[in-house]
Amino acid sequence: MLNQKIQGLYGITPNKDLNISLIKNVIKKHKVNILQYRHKTQDEKIKLEEAKYLLTLCKEHNTLFLVNDDINLCEKVGADGVHLGKNDIEISLARKQLGEKFIIGVSCYNNPERAIEAQDIGANYVAFGSIFNSKTKPSAPHCSLSIIENIKNEINIPIVGIGGITFENQKYAYAAGCDSVAMLEGLFNY
Repeated sequence: MLNQKIQGLYGITPNKDLNISLIKNVIKKHKVNILQYRHKTQDEKIKLEEAKYLLTLCKEHNTLFLVNDDINLCEKVGADGVHLGKNDIEISLARKQLGEKFIIGVSCYNNPERAIEAQDIGANYVAFGSIFNSKTKPSAPHCSLSIIENIKNEINIPIVGIGGITFENQKYAYAAGCDSVAMLEGLFNY
C-alpha cells in the first residue's frame, strides 16, 4: 500500500538549479525515504531533465520520488506521485488523470477540515505546517502541534509535518503524531 511508504525523512529540493552531488549525498547520508522535486522554473525542458535524473537517483536509493504541483511532469517522468497545495489542481481531477498507482499528497496548512476532505477525496497523505518558523516560506501559516495531535485520531492516512523542521526539533513533530517530517533548509542548509 502506497500510504505505508510515507514515513521517516521527507526531503524537498531547494527551489533553484539542482546541485546533484549535494542531493545524492543527502539521500545517502540521511536515508531520505521521500524526495519532493520543487523547482518553480518556467523552463519545462530543465524541469523534465532534472526530474528524470532525480527519479533515477531515487530508484537507486529506494526513495519515493514526488513532484511538487505538476501532475503532467509527474506522469511524464513516471514519478511515484505528486504533492498539491491549495492553489494547485483539485485532488479529484489529479486522481482522475493519474489513476490509483500514483501517490497524491496534499498541503493542509493548519486546517484539519481540509485534511479530512483530502482523505475522503482520495489523498494518500496530508501535510501540516508551518510547524516551526521557516526560512523557506516565512509567511506560511503556523500550525501548532496540538492541531496534529487532534487530527491524528480522525484520519487514517499519514501525516507529514513541514516548516522549519530540523534534526534537532523533528522529535516534537513525531511526538505530535507525524509519520514523516519534511525538511529543506534542515537538510540542504538552504
